Amino acid sequence: MSRICKDGFDKECIKEQREFYGIAYTQNILSGRWKYVILWYLKSKERRYSEIKAFLWDISQGSLTKQLRELETDGLINRKVFPEVPPRVEYSLTTKGEELIPIIDLMEEFGKKFGEQAD
Repeated sequence: MSRICKDGFDKECIKEQREFYGIAYTQNILSGRWKYVILWYLKSKERRYSEIKAFLWDISQGSLTKQLRELETDGLINRKVFPEVPPRVEYSLTTKGEELIPIIDLMEEFGKKFGEQAD
């Protein structure tokens, strides 16, 4: 199994488990309860922090801020701060983030197809 540290994946693991690395990398950058939903919500247009918070009404401010920062650090979203009082912040997908949307769309379709079936 791969070893993930604060700086990413162990280089030896990447070399030895190349086939697995792609899945592990994707899972690692999307780990977090809300990241998929945030990306899905940003797919149609840029959104202000307050819009995202209202959409994800059940998330705490701290958790939302953490998830947004991680998505930004991983290069999936852009954060644009407008020099206004109070400051206005808008989030949008980067090209890298847009590349994940087909995967998230497939997850949506899978959930629609199988999510309501009782086991």
